[in-house]
Amino acid sequence: MQVQCRNCGFSGMFDPARAPDHPFTIKCPKCGSAIQMPGRQQEASAPPAMPPMQATPSTPPMPAPTGARAIDSLLMAMIELKASDLHVSSECMPMVRKDGEMAAVPGWPPLSAAEVKDLMWPITPERNREQFEECNDTDYAYEIEGVARFRVNLFRDRKGPGTVFRVIPSKIITAEDLNLSKEMLGLCRLPKGLVLVTGPTGSGKSTTLCAMIDYINRMRKDHLITIEDPIEFVHENKGCLINQREVHEHTGSFKAALRAALREDPDIVYIGEMRDLETISIAIETAETGHLVFGTLHTSTAPSTIDRIIDQFPGDKQEQIRMMLSESLRGVICQMLCKKIGGGRVAAMEVLIVTHSVSNLIRERKTFQIQSILQTGKSLGMCTMNDSFLDLVKQKKVMPEEAYDKAIDKAGLLGMFEKHGIDTSWLNRG
Repeated sequence: MQVQCRNCGFSGMFDPARAPDHPFTIKCPKCGSAIQMPGRQQEASAPPAMPPMQATPSTPPMPAPTGARAIDSLLMAMIELKASDLHVSSECMPMVRKDGEMAAVPGWPPLSAAEVKDLMWPITPERNREQFEECNDTDYAYEIEGVARFRVNLFRDRKGPGTVFRVIPSKIITAEDLNLSKEMLGLCRLPKGLVLVTGPTGSGKSTTLCAMIDYINRMRKDHLITIEDPIEFVHENKGCLINQREVHEHTGSFKAALRAALREDPDIVYIGEMRDLETISIAIETAETGHLVFGTLHTSTAPSTIDRIIDQFPGDKQEQIRMMLSESLRGVICQMLCKKIGGGRVAAMEVLIVTHSVSNLIRERKTFQIQSILQTGKSLGMCTMNDSFLDLVKQKKVMPEEAYDKAIDKAGLLGMFEKHGIDTSWLNRG
């Protein structure tokens, strides 16, 4: 089915199989105007309101719009759909991730490899174009002023170029918005130490850290340096002086920026990602030398986070790192996002507050016993992931099936459900 916008002249194709039986409207991808479309029955029984546009030398067909305005149209559609990510791949229809599931963007046809590149090239900085041509992928940030910032990854696969946009709201997320516990906010008031926020990709780590940094910005009068790739949430100075540095734009690497930070008189340092051994090593040293350091890792539990850090180092250095970590680590927050009843997503959190007992277990190679301290440390603000899942289910925010699917200790969570009288008959369905 051919589509033509009377407002801007855009011409493209729409798959008739996706049309409902009744007349409907779609948005023009180029200018956003409404285009009236016949339903399948109307299409079969009545002639179109106007003849399809014939391609002539003076009016060539336009299969897909190009340029920054076109990508803005897609990004605005993503925001209207309340999606978290936009995926644009060669030979595919643009798709979004909403509440964790993929869905096509209405009104957009599949895009060729050339069309995807034409769509992205106007908004890709020169440095990132060169990196993409050399390495076949690159990361940067893009902003629609007054709407949102987006974290962008541009890559190449077997069909051609593709890209993923992650929306970063222009409004700063606050600790009050996320209902962070007083113990988590207590980590923001520490004079020094290492605080880690962990979880798989897309688990909301950046959002939680944004809220914690905003809390620090409002409650303290310190110098805070962030090292990110790319810069996501933009923080304006409130009580604190905040310097935000982007890797490859303002510094060569995380480790280079972290080394330089020690000469920049910081009180607090936020490391967007602790990617390698040297970055982790400098982060621990920075925490030991009287600074408060926040960082992220892609681990799913507090004990595994500690083990991951130690295992990064050669065997002959692990004892020293174990000792340093036992003295510098102050807290670990692990996150997983769950589908929320009624739409949206909510984070389940495991919170470890490092006490003398936890420090001793790290020093004595007994991290496997930390789980029992998590279970008995509720009075200190600690919480296991299963406790968090149970609370979300009891508050009617998450379905038991969703919590079970996301749980690592599934047997333990089922036992908690049964103890609290939560129906688990869905396990036997199908």
